[in-house]
Amino acid sequence: MEPISFGDTPRTRCHYYRRVCDLPARIDPPELGRIVMTAGHIWALMMPSSLGFAVKNDLQRSRHHDAGTGAGPVIAHIRSSRWSFLIRPDLPDDTALFAEMFHLNVSVVRTGATISLPSPTDRGELFRCWIQPPRCPFRPSGRLVTDSVRACAARGGWLRTPTGHT
Repeated sequence: MEPISFGDTPRTRCHYYRRVCDLPARIDPPELGRIVMTAGHIWALMMPSSLGFAVKNDLQRSRHHDAGTGAGPVIAHIRSSRWSFLIRPDLPDDTALFAEMFHLNVSVVRTGATISLPSPTDRGELFRCWIQPPRCPFRPSGRLVTDSVRACAARGGWLRTPTGHT
């Protein structure tokens, strides 16, 4: 993440998220300094960190998306050993797709849900950290990321992949 010249506080981090990354971040609750956003024009796909590691590598190798590079912003949730990929909300409202993702232990975080973002008050990296921080408004297509999830799951081996951020 780009350094912020006036200090890294929840307030300055929210400002960066909103201004540079187009993330609708807010501090909630203010006394704890936790940074969250409500899913709307941004959704997330949350998955086990080992699958996330495989998907991130797959997306970084792939260059067939329309803007940006790589996997886009990826958050590690340390205590639950899960990663969240911030995505464009272009997934169809399809029960079969959600069931397929559920079977792979992937959650689709849709409009109205709360997404927690890394905050400087997270006591180091005990709660959340960026695997790949946002540097601009780019988010990959949700369809592209679900295709990568399918490809990685079909190849197997990802369950044994150490991520370093579990």
